[in-house]
Amino acid sequence: QVQLVESGGGLVQAGGSLRLSCAASGRTFSSYAMNWFRQAPGKEREFVARISRRSGDSTYYSDSVKGRFTISRDNTKNTVYLQMNTLKPEDTAVYYCAADLRSGIYTDTDRRSYDYWGQGTQVTVSS
Repeated sequence: QVQLVESGGGLVQAGGSLRLSCAASGRTFSSYAMNWFRQAPGKEREFVARISRRSGDSTYYSDSVKGRFTISRDNTKNTVYLQMNTLKPEDTAVYYCAADLRSGIYTDTDRRSYDYWGQGTQVTVSS
């Protein structure tokens, strides 16, 4: 069993930065590919970023965040990060991390495709 806990959300002005963290319990963190999703009020869940299992040498981003967000992982701390720069009001959402055991690029947003989900952290970007 793996538990995921997100942190680092908050209120920031447009153009600012935030770093989200997702801390995982358990001893098998490095076995999981890690993902970030977001969901704004009244909108569907949206894929944000993905980092591969083990070394995390492969990353993938949605077009809406590419070049502004960076996903990384520290297996010694059982934590995945999402560095968010040049934030825009449209980035406002609840951000969730999720874990799965698949290799390759996956961007589907069906909760059933992922083994574990966190509870989310709110990010609000003011204009």
